[in-house]
Amino acid sequence: MGFEACHPAVNFIFFAAAIYGAVSFKHPVFLAIAYVCAFVYSIKRCGKRAVIFSLCLLPLILAFALYYSSYHHFGVTVLRQNFIGNNLTVESFVYGLVIGLRFATLCMWLEAIFRVVTSDKVVYLFGRVSPRLSLFLTILLRFIPRVGREARKINLAQKGIGRGSNQGNVFQRFINCLRIFSMLITWMISALALESDSMRSRGSLLRGRTAFSIYRFDNRDRAFVITLFTCITLTVMGVILGASKMWYNPRIIWRPLNGIGMTAAIGYLALCLLPLGLELWTEYRFNKARRIA
Repeated sequence: MGFEACHPAVNFIFFAAAIYGAVSFKHPVFLAIAYVCAFVYSIKRCGKRAVIFSLCLLPLILAFALYYSSYHHFGVTVLRQNFIGNNLTVESFVYGLVIGLRFATLCMWLEAIFRVVTSDKVVYLFGRVSPRLSLFLTILLRFIPRVGREARKINLAQKGIGRGSNQGNVFQRFINCLRIFSMLITWMISALALESDSMRSRGSLLRGRTAFSIYRFDNRDRAFVITLFTCITLTVMGVILGASKMWYNPRIIWRPLNGIGMTAAIGYLALCLLPLGLELWTEYRFNKARRIA
């Protein structure tokens, strides 16, 4: 029983805070904390697949930084000039790296969200507030893995007649991929129509509709929320007092972490490591109970 066993509201508050911090911080220390914690937790939740996905993001970050510095020319430290005479500066390149790191961190947190937040939790959180939004999110979250499975089935069937995505020369493979994509789009339209008719027949949009839930806000959730809001408070206090300020234009100027900055960084680190710590502690207690038994 890891972080996914917590109350849905607890999951929502944590991921909202983690994602907001990942896309808002520009200070290198806070960026490093967010990236490393998201990397470790995605590996914990998704295994080897997350390692491959996270490592593939690194060259994309570098490529985006090169692209960003090629089209944004602020800064005073010139590296070189491109073929049309525009300056490539250190400041624009570093800021491109910052944007790439923020996007990579967001992707890794989203990868963990799909493993923790199930469709039942989405229905529980948004069902009473907005049944239409809850229904849409439930269908979307359930539909994404189905698209991948159906694409593999279509590709396997096409391989039987020599039209797989990796069969033939380059031109034939391109045509085969277009054919598979067309079949997949046709299946998606049909599946969405069936989903809509099914949910309408069940009265999903009727007024007064209720939903069954098994979630209870217990003492573990209360302790987690208290710790979570303590970490959020420490981080927000540091942000308000300017501990995370960073400038990239016209020069790179950042404040070394003083006492307030260190407190905010520790609070943000503890915030990002809360679900991982909970799961490691749960596994430790479970293994200890098995050894005793």
